Amino acid sequence: MQRVLSATATKQPNLVTARLVLRPFVPADLPRLVDLAGARRVADTMISVPHPYTAKHGRQWITRCADEFERQSAAHFAVELKDAPADLIGYSALRDIDAEHRLAELSFWIGEAFTGCGLAVEAAQAVLDYGFGRLNLNRVCAHHMVRNPASGKVLAKLHMRQEGCLRERVSKWGKFEDVLAWAVLRADWRAAREVSCPKERSS
Repeated sequence: MQRVLSATATKQPNLVTARLVLRPFVPADLPRLVDLAGARRVADTMISVPHPYTAKHGRQWITRCADEFERQSAAHFAVELKDAPADLIGYSALRDIDAEHRLAELSFWIGEAFTGCGLAVEAAQAVLDYGFGRLNLNRVCAHHMVRNPASGKVLAKLHMRQEGCLRERVSKWGKFEDVLAWAVLRADWRAAREVSCPKERSS
C-alpha cells in the first residue's frame, strides 16, 4: 500500500482543540474504555463494538489501534477533556485509509455523560482536519444507521453530504438495518475553512 504519511510521521500526534485533546490509546485507558464502550447505547449503533464489552476486548482494541497506525491503515484517537487529562470520554478515528485513492472512513462515539454539548463534533472535526491536512486525503466518508439521527446531525455539522441509503446494509441484534452514507470532499472542507477562518485566505 502506498504511504499516506510522510516517512518522518511515524509517531501518532496529539490533536488539540478548544476543549479536547485527541491522543493515541494507552494501556492505562483500559478500565475507562471498558466502562464507556460497555454502555449499551454505544454498542447499539456501532457495528464494531461488541456487547458486553470486556477487558479482553479492550486490550485487543488498544493493541489493534497501535498496529493499524503503524501499518498506516487507520488513525484511532482517544478523546479526553483538556481540564481532565488521562480521563477518556470518547473516540474518533479515520479507518480503512486508502492511500491510492486518498480516502478514509470517519468513526466516532462519545460517552453517555458527555453527549449534547458539541464534543462529538469538535472531536470529529479535529480528525477531519488531520485527515485532509496532515494526510492529504481527498474524501472522507461516514455511515450511520437510519434509526440513529443524532449521528447524522453531527455529520451535517461537519459539512458532510448525505449520498444515499444502503438498505439492510448491516445486521445488529439479529435485525437488518438500513444505513445512510455520507461524505465530505477536500474541496468542501477547504471551502468550509475559508468561511470559518477568512484570514487563512490571505495568509
